[in-house]
Amino acid sequence: MRVVITAATAGEWMPSFQQISSLYTGESNRFKVSFQQSGVGMLASSVALTRLALEEKPDLIIQAGIAGCFDNNAVLGKVIAVKDDMAADIGVTEDGKWKDIFDLKLERPSNPPHQKKKLPNDFLDRYNLLKLPEVSAITINEITTSPQRAQQLIKKYNPFIESMEGAALHYVGRTFNIPFIQIRATSNYIGERNKANWKIKESIGNLNQTLLKYIDKLYRIA
Repeated sequence: MRVVITAATAGEWMPSFQQISSLYTGESNRFKVSFQQSGVGMLASSVALTRLALEEKPDLIIQAGIAGCFDNNAVLGKVIAVKDDMAADIGVTEDGKWKDIFDLKLERPSNPPHQKKKLPNDFLDRYNLLKLPEVSAITINEITTSPQRAQQLIKKYNPFIESMEGAALHYVGRTFNIPFIQIRATSNYIGERNKANWKIKESIGNLNQTLLKYIDKLYRIA
């Protein structure tokens, strides 16, 4: 089984890199794990993941990362799995209303790889091995900072988190029929720009402990 752990930045998987590499990056034909730094944002991630899909054809892609959380009552540092994602800032604002590509009829709601406007992970039942909480996500190019924009996104999409790369994984995985799972830890609340209140270190620590547990379990059943 060929598994790739990908993240926008190497720092998001670096704490578990050495341990996983020492155990699972050899020449074993049964189980091998490699790492990828995709770059930040949908454009860089889409290119990196498409190249990965076409050239390496992995059996499973694990996207790991931190994310902003829309629920101010949620505990930061929580590790979750994304059940569906979508690009949420491709469109136009008209008369104070946000219209995405589906509202503008530039894309049909269930035109592959979309399904009812979203990009669900149909592999999640099989690969959510740790039974992580499953949430909805959106992917954006510009990090949401204003309360007004946050409420607009909540009303339209009801997401739990936002990232800058998740939809690229779901789009590529669904397009090429490659199993994938997006695992993220909530590092901050949407709109909070005082990074002294963010839990980046704790989130990355929790994320990597989860990756270690996940890879160990995956190895045992592969």
